[in-house]
Amino acid sequence: MLVNCEVVGCKARVPQQLEEQRRCILHFTLELEQTCMQMRRDTAIGGTRRERYDEMRKYMAEYGQKLAQLATGGVGLTDETKARILSTFLTLMNCRENIERIAARQENERRIG
Repeated sequence: MLVNCEVVGCKARVPQQLEEQRRCILHFTLELEQTCMQMRRDTAIGGTRRERYDEMRKYMAEYGQKLAQLATGGVGLTDETKARILSTFLTLMNCRENIERIAARQENERRIG
């Protein structure tokens, strides 16, 4: 089934791997990076519950897997698109590392306090 991206003004086709999200590769990666930035901001403020950390981990794993499927799914990707996907992977990895560090620090503070 051919689907167009649902972002207003975008006429790009949605790859099969992203039909559920109804986003083209560019908008999928941009939204993923924005979500990572928001999660990092939320955790930096402090007071994040363990359940929220678990939700963040699950989100990053799920969308990282989707990104991997997209990258290796046999769709002909331009070098620019490949670079965008790799950049988004790096964003996910850095976000995960940052959130894990903050979670560990908060856990230590809870034990001490």
